[in-house]
Amino acid sequence: MSTLAPWLQNQLQTLIQRKGHALLLQGPSGLGQYDLGLALASAWLCLQPSPLGACGQCASCHGIKVRAHADLMMLMPETDMLALGWPLPEKALKEIDDKKRKPSKEIRVDAMRDMIVFSQFTRSGAHGKVVLINPAERMNTITANTLLKTLEEPPGETRFILACEAVHELLPTIRSRCQIHAMSWPDTASAFEWLSAQSVPSEDAQVLLKAAGGRPEDALNLYHCGFKAAAWRALPVQLSRGQAGLLADNTASVILSCLQKVCHDMMRVKAGGQPRFFSSSDLPANGNLKSLGAWARELMQSAKTVEHPYAAGLLLDAWVNRAHRAMT
Repeated sequence: MSTLAPWLQNQLQTLIQRKGHALLLQGPSGLGQYDLGLALASAWLCLQPSPLGACGQCASCHGIKVRAHADLMMLMPETDMLALGWPLPEKALKEIDDKKRKPSKEIRVDAMRDMIVFSQFTRSGAHGKVVLINPAERMNTITANTLLKTLEEPPGETRFILACEAVHELLPTIRSRCQIHAMSWPDTASAFEWLSAQSVPSEDAQVLLKAAGGRPEDALNLYHCGFKAAAWRALPVQLSRGQAGLLADNTASVILSCLQKVCHDMMRVKAGGQPRFFSSSDLPANGNLKSLGAWARELMQSAKTVEHPYAAGLLLDAWVNRAHRAMT
């Protein structure tokens, strides 16, 4: 199996000892919920587990590695399944291949119904069945309600891992049926060491870890989105001039997150505080709390519809123009 980040390995060793059939891994993005959930599922199903986790060598570990384990079911949005190399159900794959619909960004109720059937089959291995739901907040109300009864009284030896980045979006009835594990934050040294192992240069790691609020996976995502140290530092001034810079090459959700961080830090400085995602020297001196506050409220409204299929170029132009007005 792939090597876990040190802060995840420590949590894995604790969670392996947990009893119970449903575990909720909750915390903000970038802390490794998916990786920890998959490592825990692998350890539970492993034929030769140790206190450190799965052996990585047995038939069970191989089945997970090649995304074909008979006793593991992944429940994720279809877009995430495809990105991470997990196979889609045959029916869903045919609908997408036939252009009847696009891959879903939610966990569909059809997939949840397949899970219920999966949980009722006899296990093929020695250690029961595992269902990993990631990210759990992408279940809509119908999908979540379909899960409830099976989550409360799973048949056989089925265990559930729910990985979540927005626990407040889960139904209270889902949360109440799970043991909750709050994801641990890595210390700065561990985060730098991990980013270095991912081939992120030291200067970029330092700047992007701050840009990600201390969350190493989010820092790595920024790096893969094209942000290096100099580009991130230049972003606020570019926006104040009405320039899109590297934002033009990114998705709407990444762009919106960057805009919110610029707005947040400018408001903090105007209020006499210290910036969180940038250095003070990166932020333009113009703008005022009233204009920035209005911009912040508009960005919060935009977050509600950021996944809608808007024309990317027009949306970026509108957002950059709005940033320019707020910052002058």
